[in-house]
Amino acid sequence: MSFFHQLFTAFRGMASEAGETIIDTQAIRILEQEVRDAKKNLDEAKESLAQVIAKQIGIEREIKRLKKTIAEYEEYAIQSLNKGNEVLANEIAEKVADLENELAVQVSVLESYQVSVNTLKQNIRHTELHIKSMEREISVVKTTESVQKANVAAANKFSGSNSALRSATDSLERIKQKQQQKADQLQAAMQLQQQDSGSDLHEKLKQAGLVSEPISAQTVLARLKAKQVEKTNVRF
Repeated sequence: MSFFHQLFTAFRGMASEAGETIIDTQAIRILEQEVRDAKKNLDEAKESLAQVIAKQIGIEREIKRLKKTIAEYEEYAIQSLNKGNEVLANEIAEKVADLENELAVQVSVLESYQVSVNTLKQNIRHTELHIKSMEREISVVKTTESVQKANVAAANKFSGSNSALRSATDSLERIKQKQQQKADQLQAAMQLQQQDSGSDLHEKLKQAGLVSEPISAQTVLARLKAKQVEKTNVRF
């Protein structure tokens, strides 16, 4: 394979990919246009169906008229035969024959209309189902595209070391560290103050049972109540 042929093949492949990208980008618009075209065709099919049904009704009415007319002329022919007027009966018979031939034509036309009506109804039903399917597909495509765009936007916004969220998170972590450092400094200062004032040593002596707590009013009141109870018990 020559170099120029390879180069031409590469360019053709790039053009094909570019064309597919354009088509994919316009996919939703293409689908929506197809739905609009399908709905237009559906409206035209429904209009044609209405016209055919109207003609079918007219043919059915004509068939009923012909059958009624044939029955009337047959009765006339019978009456003519009963009166012995065979010439008139033959003329009436010719009329009946013409009517029956016309009836046969109308019945054939009616059958053709019935086939057309059934076919149009099937096509309309198929088109309606096709449109509903396409509309569902478009809805899914639009929803998926919206979700993907939201995901991409979120990823672009909240990813990377320079993103606003990352910066805010880092700032929050630094604030927490500073607050913890201040808390540790305050605790250390309080410990040093306790050591300087001797309160820390006093607390240790108290826990060891080597020093007692100062007498409080509650202690005195409890002692007096105990003495009162003791005197009462001795008296009795």
